[in-house]
Amino acid sequence: MFYVYYLNSKKYKDQYYVGYTENLKVRIEQHNKGLSASTRPYIPWELIFYEAYKSRKDAKRREMYFKTTKGRKILKLMLRDSLKMS
Repeated sequence: MFYVYYLNSKKYKDQYYVGYTENLKVRIEQHNKGLSASTRPYIPWELIFYEAYKSRKDAKRREMYFKTTKGRKILKLMLRDSLKMS
């Protein structure tokens, strides 16, 4: 399975990250250990949302959509209650 995920920084509430991976648990641990340069300054991260796909292409396509202006708006609308709580 391939996962598209949305992380929110616990320290900087306005910082988020969208990515995809084949191993969600390991990838989140990597983000929180500072092994990703793009997310290191905003540690610690909290998993807010993920979707699972059988196809890598489908997961990558969804990740790219969530990184568009429209996709970001949809995610924030979908997750508005979860983002208030984090």
